[in-house]
Amino acid sequence: MKTVPLTPDTEALARRLVWFEEPEEALSDTCRFVAYALARATHEEMNLLRRFLTEDDLREALDHAPAGIIDPRSWAYWNARMGRYPAPPMPSRRLG
Repeated sequence: MKTVPLTPDTEALARRLVWFEEPEEALSDTCRFVAYALARATHEEMNLLRRFLTEDDLREALDHAPAGIIDPRSWAYWNARMGRYPAPPMPSRRLG
């Protein structure tokens, strides 16, 4: 998966989406950052990310999304947008 570079626009986006981390840290794990974007970004913000990421990158982010970040509605929407209908099971935490 490609990385999302640190630019003034992506820094502002990272500060909004992953407010509890510094932008450099948030952008360092692309799959995790994109998972937050898939759940919380506006249409305009996703257009910004799409300048750096392909549909294959978004599919990879869905395949490797950490559990607990993407809500069920966003999960269904983005999987449908990527041609996956019905959507596969959401990521889940494994205990024990």
